[in-house]
Amino acid sequence: MTREGPVKCVVWDIDNTLLTGTYLESGDQPPGADPALTAVLAELGERGILHALASKNPPEAAEHTARVTGWRFAAAECGWGSKSGALARIAAALGIAVDALAFVDDDPYERAEVGLALPGVLVLSPEDAAEAAGWPEFSPPVITPEARRRGEMYAERRRRQAAERSFGGTREEFLASAGTQVGIAAATAADVPRLEELAVRTRQFNSAAGLPGPAMSQDWFRGLLSAPDRDVVTVRLRDAFGDDGVVGGCVIARDAGTWTVPLLMMSCRAMGRGVIDALLAWLIRHAARAGARRLLIPCVANSRNVPLRLGPGPGPLSAGPGAAAARAAAPGERTGRAGRRRRVNPPGRADVASVSDDLRAFLASATGRDELLRIPPGTALFGTEVGLDSLTGTLLLREIQRRFGVDVAGEDLNLDSLATLGTLAAFVAQRARPEGHP
Repeated sequence: MTREGPVKCVVWDIDNTLLTGTYLESGDQPPGADPALTAVLAELGERGILHALASKNPPEAAEHTARVTGWRFAAAECGWGSKSGALARIAAALGIAVDALAFVDDDPYERAEVGLALPGVLVLSPEDAAEAAGWPEFSPPVITPEARRRGEMYAERRRRQAAERSFGGTREEFLASAGTQVGIAAATAADVPRLEELAVRTRQFNSAAGLPGPAMSQDWFRGLLSAPDRDVVTVRLRDAFGDDGVVGGCVIARDAGTWTVPLLMMSCRAMGRGVIDALLAWLIRHAARAGARRLLIPCVANSRNVPLRLGPGPGPLSAGPGAAAARAAAPGERTGRAGRRRRVNPPGRADVASVSDDLRAFLASATGRDELLRIPPGTALFGTEVGLDSLTGTLLLREIQRRFGVDVAGEDLNLDSLATLGTLAAFVAQRARPEGHP
């Protein structure tokens, strides 16, 4: 019932779970909130864990549940489709990995359906959830101010996304209009708890995720602060919609001619906002001014940090400061990935099954493996069964953009949340334009 890795969001059923009865069968007096599970909502929320709803009910049921529990849910999926599909859409909307979700439902059938379709999700009964606050998956080692504000930050994120959708210019122009500010500075002792939290929680934008070696604990970071040949850097982000606080950081090992960055990490909340590019540009300038001839950022290759490896360039960064500068740009500079991204036209609809078939056909053709024509929706694209590498992943994203008009890499989301065939197909189908549409 338990698993490795922290839970970032709990997705709750409504009927006979968060509510003490069935919403549609209650007449003029909808059921009240379950007091034990309402207390769990509050306890986990204080730890920075998000909450969402997935229910076979009309949207009014979600509004009622929010009122009686007193909780502002980060996302809500109400309808009569599969619960696994609802969870996939919630993960994509929040920009987190599907296997960072927990799912609570009183119905054994619904729990079994989600467990089969999304095996990485932690599936719980309401009785399990009442005790889960004491489990390690729900007990982060450190709780920072950023963690306590996480729900508020996701609300700010929704407002930012809505404003960008109505904005008529480019991504770079929108970031400038929103007053995006990226602050890069030497870390202090007060930053150490947040640095440990980032090291534990970040996976997609973490160059050392899964690397054997010393645990990246608070003691480890404190030791680096006083090391004569090491620098520890924090990255802060804010704009007109809110202050995200410390969203990233890195460790720099300084040698006479070569600087190495053994750890670079960034929160997924910073994705699509020019922050990675700003940090890379800063590193390049900082190394060049100190006389370094080479800047290395080794990156552990695993299924989690594909977005980091695809973003700045294929494989580990290894270049002279002058050569690498063309790949990164700070806010306001003309070069950089964010400035090259195009806006996606208003979404249309496509059939998820046909999109899945198209993706299977492409994967089979690109890899020469006909067995990929028959993979189920829950298959992990970067797992052992498909084994998608960086090059094929890049080609897949280009094919999606060509065929469906969906620029997945340019979206403000966490690409790890689209790591299975089914979640990627559902995301593309929701946003697809008719083929050939301008």
